Amino acid sequence: MPSITPSLWFDHNLEEAARFYTSVFPNSQIEGFNRYTEAGPGEPGTVASGSFVLDGTRFIGINGGPVFQFTEAVSFAVTCKDQDEVDYYWDRLTDGGAESQCGWCTDRYGLSWQVVPERLYELIADPDPARAAAATTAMLGMGKIVIAELEKAVDVSV
Repeated sequence: MPSITPSLWFDHNLEEAARFYTSVFPNSQIEGFNRYTEAGPGEPGTVASGSFVLDGTRFIGINGGPVFQFTEAVSFAVTCKDQDEVDYYWDRLTDGGAESQCGWCTDRYGLSWQVVPERLYELIADPDPARAAAATTAMLGMGKIVIAELEKAVDVSV
């Protein structure tokens, strides 16, 4: 069976980004980089492509130049067990990046992430439609997802 590996197109900072991502996620490592030689087409010694693993998921990347930019049409979801994990990933991924809404953010390289607690999924799947709607409405008003605020919104709706 073939494997599916996300491939990321960077302008010129693949190595920097890979080092950043592997510092944020546990059980991560850089597998290696391929560098341009005297044969080109890039400056000899600079990174052309490479691969890294983030908590078991392998990524490949290239430094392809400013032809393409990341958009929110593709994002990576980080499902967190509790608020401490949400805070950890949110704080690191938004450092130099930008906050959005509903748990979405963009990191300093322009890559989009969804930092979402497991509890959100439980609350929006509540069999009581009023509670599920209250959780969804609360989430829509948030940047970073705050579990206590979700639970408060659900409790008030009862």
